[in-house]
Amino acid sequence: MRILVLGGTEFVGRAVVEEALARGRRVTVFHRGRHAPPPGVTALLGDRTGDGGLAALERAAAGGAWDVVIDTWSGAPSAVRSAAELLAPRTERYVYVSSRSVYAYPPPAGLDEDGPLVDASPDDGDVDYARAKRGGELAALAAFGDRALLVRAGLIIGPYENIGRLPWWLLRIARGGEVLAPGPRDLPLQYVDVRDLASWTLDAAERGLGGPYNLVSPSGHTTMAGLLENCVRVTGSGAELRWTAPETILAAGVEPWTDLPVWTPPGELHDALHRADVSRAVAAGLRCRPVARTVADTWAWLRGLGGEPPRRPDRPRVGLSPEREAEILRAAVR
Repeated sequence: MRILVLGGTEFVGRAVVEEALARGRRVTVFHRGRHAPPPGVTALLGDRTGDGGLAALERAAAGGAWDVVIDTWSGAPSAVRSAAELLAPRTERYVYVSSRSVYAYPPPAGLDEDGPLVDASPDDGDVDYARAKRGGELAALAAFGDRALLVRAGLIIGPYENIGRLPWWLLRIARGGEVLAPGPRDLPLQYVDVRDLASWTLDAAERGLGGPYNLVSPSGHTTMAGLLENCVRVTGSGAELRWTAPETILAAGVEPWTDLPVWTPPGELHDALHRADVSRAVAAGLRCRPVARTVADTWAWLRGLGGEPPRRPDRPRVGLSPEREAEILRAAVR
Protein backbone atom coordinates (compact mmCIF):
# COMPACT_ATOMS: atom_id res chain seq x y z
CA MET A 1 0.00 0.00 0.00
CA ARG A 2 1.22 3.47 -0.94
CA ILE A 3 0.54 6.16 1.63
CA LEU A 4 1.00 9.91 1.33
CA VAL A 5 1.14 11.91 4.57
CA LEU A 6 0.70 15.65 4.30
CA GLY A 7 2.97 16.71 7.12
CA GLY A 8 4.48 13.64 8.70
CA THR A 9 7.37 15.13 10.66
CA GLU A 10 5.73 16.09 13.99
CA PHE A 11 3.48 14.50 16.60
CA VAL A 12 0.39 12.97 14.93
CA GLY A 13 1.83 12.91 11.42
CA ARG A 14 5.09 11.40 12.63
CA ALA A 15 3.28 8.69 14.61
CA VAL A 16 1.25 7.80 11.51
CA VAL A 17 4.40 7.61 9.39
CA GLU A 18 6.23 5.41 11.88
CA GLU A 19 3.25 3.05 12.19
CA ALA A 20 2.91 2.84 8.40
CA LEU A 21 6.61 2.08 7.98
CA ALA A 22 6.41 -0.58 10.68
CA ARG A 23 3.67 -2.23 8.61
CA GLY A 24 5.89 -2.28 5.54
CA ARG A 25 3.96 0.40 3.68
CA ARG A 26 5.54 2.71 1.07
CA VAL A 27 5.34 6.17 2.57
CA THR A 28 5.74 9.59 1.01
CA VAL A 29 5.66 12.75 3.14
CA PHE A 30 4.96 16.22 1.83
CA HIS A 31 6.26 18.86 4.26
CA ARG A 32 7.80 22.31 4.57
CA GLY A 33 11.27 21.16 5.55
CA ARG A 34 11.20 22.60 9.07
CA HIS A 35 11.83 19.20 10.65
CA ALA A 36 13.58 16.10 9.36
CA PRO A 37 11.19 13.37 8.23
CA PRO A 38 11.52 9.87 9.66
CA PRO A 39 14.09 7.72 7.83
CA GLY A 40 12.70 5.37 5.22
CA VAL A 41 10.24 7.75 3.54
CA THR A 42 10.20 9.57 0.22
CA ALA A 43 10.19 13.27 1.04
CA LEU A 44 8.58 16.03 -1.04
CA LEU A 45 9.08 19.68 -0.08
CA GLY A 46 6.55 22.47 -0.43
CA ASP A 47 4.54 25.05 1.48
CA ARG A 48 0.88 24.50 0.75
CA THR A 49 0.05 28.05 1.85
CA GLY A 50 2.19 29.74 -0.83
CA ASP A 51 1.79 30.29 -4.55
CA GLY A 52 2.90 27.15 -6.35
CA GLY A 53 3.35 25.46 -3.00
CA LEU A 54 1.89 22.17 -4.25
CA ALA A 55 4.20 21.95 -7.28
CA ALA A 56 6.32 19.08 -5.91
CA LEU A 57 3.18 17.18 -4.97
CA GLU A 58 1.67 17.76 -8.38
CA ARG A 59 4.79 16.50 -10.15
CA ALA A 60 4.90 13.38 -8.01
CA ALA A 61 1.18 12.74 -8.51
CA ALA A 62 1.58 12.95 -12.28
CA GLY A 63 3.98 10.03 -12.17
CA GLY A 64 1.82 7.72 -10.12
CA ALA A 65 -0.83 7.51 -7.45
CA TRP A 66 -1.34 6.75 -3.79
CA ASP A 67 -3.82 4.47 -2.13
CA VAL A 68 -4.37 6.68 0.92
CA VAL A 69 -3.65 10.32 1.78
CA ILE A 70 -3.53 11.32 5.45
CA ASP A 71 -3.77 15.04 6.17
CA THR A 72 -3.16 16.53 9.63
CA TRP A 73 -3.53 20.20 8.61
CA SER A 74 -5.05 22.56 11.19
CA GLY A 75 -4.74 25.90 9.40
CA ALA A 76 -6.79 27.54 6.65
CA PRO A 77 -9.33 25.11 5.15
CA SER A 78 -8.53 26.42 1.68
CA ALA A 79 -5.20 24.59 1.91
CA VAL A 80 -7.04 21.30 2.47
CA ARG A 81 -9.35 22.13 -0.44
CA SER A 82 -6.43 22.70 -2.82
CA ALA A 83 -4.64 19.49 -1.85
CA ALA A 84 -7.80 17.38 -1.90
CA GLU A 85 -8.85 18.66 -5.33
CA LEU A 86 -5.39 17.92 -6.72
CA LEU A 87 -5.28 14.41 -5.28
CA ALA A 88 -8.88 13.27 -5.79
CA PRO A 89 -8.29 11.81 -9.29
CA ARG A 90 -5.09 10.08 -8.18
CA THR A 91 -5.94 8.70 -4.74
CA GLU A 92 -8.40 6.15 -3.45
CA ARG A 93 -8.98 7.58 0.03
CA TYR A 94 -8.45 10.83 1.91
CA VAL A 95 -8.10 10.77 5.69
CA TYR A 96 -8.46 14.12 7.42
CA VAL A 97 -7.36 14.23 11.05
CA SER A 98 -9.94 16.59 12.45
CA SER A 99 -11.05 17.40 16.00
CA ARG A 100 -14.02 17.16 18.31
CA SER A 101 -13.81 20.95 18.35
CA VAL A 102 -15.98 20.89 15.20
CA TYR A 103 -19.09 20.36 17.37
CA ALA A 104 -21.12 23.41 18.30
CA TYR A 105 -20.24 24.44 21.84
CA PRO A 106 -21.09 23.25 24.37
CA PRO A 107 -21.29 19.64 23.19
CA PRO A 108 -23.23 17.75 25.89
CA ALA A 109 -21.98 14.60 27.59
CA GLY A 110 -22.50 11.54 25.43
CA LEU A 111 -22.53 13.41 22.11
CA ASP A 112 -21.92 11.17 19.11
CA GLU A 113 -20.94 11.97 15.53
CA ASP A 114 -24.41 13.26 14.65
CA GLY A 115 -24.18 16.30 16.93
CA PRO A 116 -24.59 19.86 15.61
CA LEU A 117 -21.48 21.37 14.02
CA VAL A 118 -19.94 24.82 13.78
CA ASP A 119 -20.54 26.86 10.64
CA ALA A 120 -17.56 26.79 8.31
CA SER A 121 -16.52 26.74 4.66
CA PRO A 122 -13.82 24.90 2.70
CA ASP A 123 -12.96 28.26 1.16
CA ASP A 124 -12.09 29.89 4.50
CA GLY A 125 -8.67 31.39 5.05
CA ASP A 126 -7.33 31.95 8.55
CA VAL A 127 -10.13 31.24 11.02
CA ASP A 128 -10.39 29.91 14.58
CA TYR A 129 -9.44 26.31 15.27
CA ALA A 130 -12.97 24.89 15.31
CA ARG A 131 -13.93 26.49 12.00
CA ALA A 132 -10.57 25.55 10.49
CA LYS A 133 -11.08 21.88 11.28
CA ARG A 134 -14.70 21.83 10.15
CA GLY A 135 -13.76 23.67 6.95
CA GLY A 136 -11.06 21.07 6.37
CA GLU A 137 -13.65 18.33 6.77
CA LEU A 138 -15.91 20.00 4.23
CA ALA A 139 -13.01 20.33 1.80
CA ALA A 140 -12.19 16.63 2.08
CA LEU A 141 -15.85 15.67 1.65
CA ALA A 142 -16.30 17.94 -1.38
CA ALA A 143 -13.39 16.29 -3.20
CA PHE A 144 -13.73 12.68 -2.03
CA GLY A 145 -17.32 12.20 -0.87
CA ASP A 146 -17.75 8.87 0.93
CA ARG A 147 -14.08 8.12 0.24
CA ALA A 148 -13.18 10.65 2.95
CA LEU A 149 -12.54 9.50 6.51
CA LEU A 150 -12.85 12.18 9.20
CA VAL A 151 -10.91 11.39 12.37
CA ARG A 152 -12.37 13.63 15.06
CA ALA A 153 -9.71 13.32 17.70
CA GLY A 154 -10.08 14.50 21.27
CA LEU A 155 -7.15 15.12 23.61
CA ILE A 156 -4.03 13.53 22.09
CA ILE A 157 -1.01 12.69 24.23
CA GLY A 158 2.05 10.47 23.97
CA PRO A 159 5.58 10.62 22.55
CA TYR A 160 6.35 13.54 20.19
CA GLU A 161 3.70 15.73 21.81
CA ASN A 162 4.38 19.32 20.76
CA ILE A 163 1.54 21.00 22.68
CA GLY A 164 3.12 20.33 26.06
CA ARG A 165 0.27 18.98 28.19
CA LEU A 166 1.61 15.62 29.41
CA PRO A 167 5.23 16.84 29.12
CA TRP A 168 4.40 19.70 31.50
CA TRP A 169 3.04 17.36 34.12
CA LEU A 170 6.00 14.99 33.79
CA LEU A 171 8.60 17.73 34.02
CA ARG A 172 6.79 19.43 36.89
CA ILE A 173 6.50 16.22 38.88
CA ALA A 174 10.10 15.32 38.09
CA ARG A 175 11.16 18.48 39.99
CA GLY A 176 9.66 16.95 43.12
CA GLY A 177 8.21 18.68 46.16
CA GLU A 178 4.55 19.48 46.70
CA VAL A 179 2.55 19.42 43.47
CA LEU A 180 -0.81 21.12 43.06
CA ALA A 181 -3.02 18.20 42.02
CA PRO A 182 -6.47 19.30 40.81
CA GLY A 183 -9.34 17.20 42.11
CA PRO A 184 -11.38 15.28 42.36
CA ARG A 185 -8.95 12.37 42.30
CA ASP A 186 -11.46 10.12 40.52
CA LEU A 187 -12.28 12.67 37.81
CA PRO A 188 -12.65 10.59 34.60
CA LEU A 189 -10.42 11.51 31.68
CA GLN A 190 -10.76 10.87 27.97
CA TYR A 191 -7.76 11.00 25.65
CA VAL A 192 -6.05 8.99 22.93
CA ASP A 193 -2.42 7.92 22.79
CA VAL A 194 -1.06 9.24 19.49
CA ARG A 195 0.15 5.75 18.56
CA ASP A 196 -3.32 4.27 19.10
CA LEU A 197 -4.71 7.05 16.92
CA ALA A 198 -2.16 6.20 14.21
CA SER A 199 -2.89 2.47 14.38
CA TRP A 200 -6.67 2.90 14.24
CA THR A 201 -6.44 5.45 11.43
CA LEU A 202 -4.36 3.17 9.23
CA ASP A 203 -6.59 0.18 9.98
CA ALA A 204 -9.70 2.21 9.12
CA ALA A 205 -8.19 3.57 5.90
CA GLU A 206 -7.08 0.15 4.76
CA ARG A 207 -10.57 -1.22 5.46
CA GLY A 208 -12.11 1.58 3.40
CA LEU A 209 -14.06 3.25 6.19
CA GLY A 210 -15.49 6.70 5.58
CA GLY A 211 -17.35 9.42 7.38
CA PRO A 212 -16.78 10.88 10.86
CA TYR A 213 -15.49 9.04 13.93
CA ASN A 214 -14.92 10.44 17.41
CA LEU A 215 -11.46 9.11 18.13
CA VAL A 216 -10.62 9.20 21.80
CA SER A 217 -10.67 6.64 24.60
CA PRO A 218 -13.88 5.77 26.38
CA SER A 219 -14.51 8.26 29.17
CA GLY A 220 -12.81 7.10 32.36
CA HIS A 221 -10.05 5.19 30.58
CA THR A 222 -8.08 6.76 33.41
CA THR A 223 -8.61 9.43 36.07
CA MET A 224 -6.64 12.45 37.22
CA ALA A 225 -5.19 10.29 39.98
CA GLY A 226 -4.29 7.57 37.50
CA LEU A 227 -2.49 10.05 35.26
CA LEU A 228 -0.59 11.96 37.95
CA GLU A 229 0.29 8.97 40.10
CA ASN A 230 1.84 7.32 37.07
CA CYS A 231 3.85 10.50 36.49
CA VAL A 232 5.19 10.23 40.04
CA ARG A 233 6.03 6.57 39.56
CA VAL A 234 7.90 6.85 36.26
CA THR A 235 9.90 9.95 37.22
CA GLY A 236 10.91 8.49 40.57
CA SER A 237 10.86 12.00 42.01
CA GLY A 238 9.03 11.29 45.23
CA ALA A 239 6.80 14.29 44.52
CA GLU A 240 3.85 14.74 46.88
CA LEU A 241 0.53 15.26 45.14
CA ARG A 242 -1.50 17.82 47.07
CA TRP A 243 -5.06 17.09 45.98
CA THR A 244 -7.05 20.29 45.97
CA ALA A 245 -10.78 20.83 45.47
CA PRO A 246 -11.89 22.32 42.13
CA GLU A 247 -13.59 25.20 43.93
CA THR A 248 -10.33 26.24 45.60
CA ILE A 249 -8.41 26.08 42.33
CA LEU A 250 -11.00 28.08 40.39
CA ALA A 251 -11.24 30.67 43.16
CA ALA A 252 -7.49 31.24 42.75
CA GLY A 253 -8.05 32.26 39.12
CA VAL A 254 -6.58 29.12 37.58
CA GLU A 255 -7.59 28.50 33.97
CA PRO A 256 -8.67 24.87 33.46
CA TRP A 257 -7.01 23.01 30.58
CA THR A 258 -4.24 25.60 30.11
CA ASP A 259 -2.85 26.49 33.56
CA LEU A 260 -3.31 22.89 34.67
CA PRO A 261 -3.17 20.88 31.43
CA VAL A 262 -5.68 18.08 30.77
CA TRP A 263 -7.74 19.01 33.85
CA THR A 264 -11.20 20.54 33.72
CA PRO A 265 -13.55 20.77 36.71
CA PRO A 266 -16.77 18.75 36.68
CA GLY A 267 -19.39 20.52 34.64
CA GLU A 268 -19.92 21.86 31.13
CA LEU A 269 -16.29 21.98 30.02
CA HIS A 270 -15.56 18.54 31.40
CA ASP A 271 -18.60 17.12 29.63
CA ALA A 272 -17.38 18.68 26.39
CA LEU A 273 -13.80 17.42 26.61
CA HIS A 274 -13.96 14.17 28.54
CA ARG A 275 -17.37 12.55 28.00
CA ALA A 276 -17.82 11.95 24.27
CA ASP A 277 -19.61 8.94 22.83
CA VAL A 278 -16.90 6.87 21.11
CA SER A 279 -18.87 3.69 20.56
CA ARG A 280 -18.57 3.98 16.78
CA ALA A 281 -14.77 4.03 16.87
CA VAL A 282 -14.64 1.23 19.46
CA ALA A 283 -16.92 -0.90 17.26
CA ALA A 284 -14.53 -0.16 14.38
CA GLY A 285 -11.55 -1.51 16.31
CA LEU A 286 -10.24 1.28 18.56
CA ARG A 287 -8.06 -0.16 21.31
CA CYS A 288 -6.36 2.06 23.89
CA ARG A 289 -3.20 1.11 25.73
CA PRO A 290 -3.05 1.58 29.51
CA VAL A 291 -2.22 5.03 30.82
CA ALA A 292 0.87 3.61 32.54
CA ARG A 293 2.40 2.78 29.15
CA THR A 294 1.57 6.17 27.67
CA VAL A 295 3.12 8.00 30.62
CA ALA A 296 6.21 5.78 30.76
CA ASP A 297 6.88 6.01 27.02
CA THR A 298 6.40 9.77 26.99
CA TRP A 299 8.84 10.13 29.89
CA ALA A 300 11.39 7.95 28.09
CA TRP A 301 11.04 10.14 24.99
CA LEU A 302 11.43 13.33 27.03
CA ARG A 303 14.56 12.04 28.75
CA GLY A 304 16.02 11.16 25.38
CA LEU A 305 15.62 14.73 24.16
CA GLY A 306 18.09 16.11 26.66
CA GLY A 307 16.33 19.46 26.81
CA GLU A 308 13.06 21.29 26.27
CA PRO A 309 10.31 19.34 24.50
CA PRO A 310 9.21 20.63 21.07
CA ARG A 311 6.47 23.25 21.03
CA ARG A 312 4.19 24.37 18.25
CA PRO A 313 4.71 28.09 17.66
CA ASP A 314 0.99 28.62 16.99
CA ARG A 315 -0.09 27.32 20.40
CA PRO A 316 0.27 29.09 23.76
CA ARG A 317 2.49 27.66 26.48
CA VAL A 318 0.67 25.62 29.08
CA GLY A 319 1.14 25.15 32.80
CA LEU A 320 1.48 27.24 35.92
CA SER A 321 4.75 28.92 36.80
CA PRO A 322 6.47 27.57 39.95
CA GLU A 323 5.79 30.84 41.73
CA ARG A 324 2.07 30.80 40.96
CA GLU A 325 1.73 27.15 41.97
CA ALA A 326 3.49 27.79 45.30
CA GLU A 327 1.22 30.76 45.95
CA ILE A 328 -1.92 28.67 45.38
CA LEU A 329 -0.59 25.85 47.58
CA ARG A 330 0.11 28.26 50.43
CA ALA A 331 -3.38 29.73 50.16
CA ALA A 332 -4.96 26.27 50.12
CA VAL A 333 -3.57 25.36 53.54
CA ARG A 334 -4.60 28.60 55.27
